Amino acid sequence: MEQTVLIVEDEERIAHWIQAYFEKEGYKTIMAQDGDTGLYLARTKYPDLVILDLMLPGMNGTELCKELRHESDVPIIMVTARSEESDRITGLELGADDYIVKPFSPGELVARAKAVLRRVEGNVRQAKILQGGNIELNLTDHTCSVEGESVKLSKIQFALLEVLMRNPGRAMTREQLLDGAFSDDLDVLDRTIDVHIRRLRRQVEANPANPRYIVTVFGIGYKFVT
Repeated sequence: MEQTVLIVEDEERIAHWIQAYFEKEGYKTIMAQDGDTGLYLARTKYPDLVILDLMLPGMNGTELCKELRHESDVPIIMVTARSEESDRITGLELGADDYIVKPFSPGELVARAKAVLRRVEGNVRQAKILQGGNIELNLTDHTCSVEGESVKLSKIQFALLEVLMRNPGRAMTREQLLDGAFSDDLDVLDRTIDVHIRRLRRQVEANPANPRYIVTVFGIGYKFVT
């Protein structure tokens, strides 16, 4: 299965340089040039590895690493132009899996990435089963159950519910739900989120008119409440 690498780097030349080497090795890549975009992509695209520059506009790499570690065990390699030992220690203490100092060869970075991914192989980096209240979503079998009873979901409904359950309690905008749930292989004729949410509620809520789990956040979108 193709693995995805999120590259969070504000220097465009370096970002594309890193991207080219990872794609040459068969990885899929997504890129962000600031910390806030990096966090958004990590939350919606679920990368297998994050290459994270320390010095970023807006939310810096240290803050982003800390935020990611509150939410995920995704492997992180920190990249920085600073070589002070204190910076390396800080990055590793925050939960980074490895640390590389500029200038570096892209070959070395890819080799380190492969080593990190090998180390975490066999560990469950992202839950194979998402549980929220009486709803259970099995990501391996692509099945859903409510109170132990199997519920049939369309591919779009499953994808929407996965995004919401991966972000419990967080208000998700319609745009975030679109980006996170509707991949290129989904044949989405009706891109109206509200319609899909209404259909999803009919499948998983005891009372779709007064939902317990998929709650409307007025002026923003929706959130999953347990």
